[in-house]
Amino acid sequence: MCRHLAYLGPPVLLRSLLSDPPYGLLRQSWAPRDMRGGGTINADGFGVAWYPDDGDPVRYRRAQPMWSDTTLPELAAVTRVRAVLAAVRSATVGMPLHETAAAPFAEGRWLFSHNGVVKGWPDSLVPLAAGLPVRDLITLDVPTDSALLWALVRHRLRAGAPPDEAVADTVAAVAAAAPGSRLNLLLTDGTTVVASTAGHALSVRRGPDSVLLASEPFDDDPAWRAVPDGRLVVATTGGLDVRETTAVRRSVPTAREDTR
Repeated sequence: MCRHLAYLGPPVLLRSLLSDPPYGLLRQSWAPRDMRGGGTINADGFGVAWYPDDGDPVRYRRAQPMWSDTTLPELAAVTRVRAVLAAVRSATVGMPLHETAAAPFAEGRWLFSHNGVVKGWPDSLVPLAAGLPVRDLITLDVPTDSALLWALVRHRLRAGAPPDEAVADTVAAVAAAAPGSRLNLLLTDGTTVVASTAGHALSVRRGPDSVLLASEPFDDDPAWRAVPDGRLVVATTGGLDVRETTAVRRSVPTAREDTR
């Protein structure tokens, strides 16, 4: 499994989201508190992307553990962000270890992350992959389940689907093709974050003009709220919508379907 977070709100230093909190994403890379049956550490790469005042997001990805990168602390100490998506990776056995395998995946304004695993990969998703344009398949960032999930979400976005529909429909399709998969997805364009909870943890913390979604709370602030399994979350700085959907709900694995 992996850990990820998304933030929307007033400008804050990147370090205040990654390394300053007592249980921030940096600490979660080596001491996660809620992996739910998937690995013990997140040492197989990381990625951070944020939105400048103008233009598409800027990404910083590495194949090494977050704690071993000597550039990130300096970068995070001077970079102010209004919107960010970040993730640390725990690779499924047999999947490649390369910086292109680390979230966030990106196209234009969109950023995407997956926390979980697709059961029966890759055979289980062959029928869904067959519905994608050939060009999308041969230009995948990397041959992993997360990269293909991104291709499926992106294909729906390109066809004009709203982001919540693109995420929910992708989760539903993958859940039907690969039952028991863990499909916690994060998608943002810098103004809205869409998240699914399907087999793994997610918590939300709202402020007066900010919202933070994370695989696990990074401090002991009582404002954190756990999002139940089987939910679709749509968050902006002005509101939070948490809804239960059949599409997302049926993907949630039972205790006996525990996966790495």
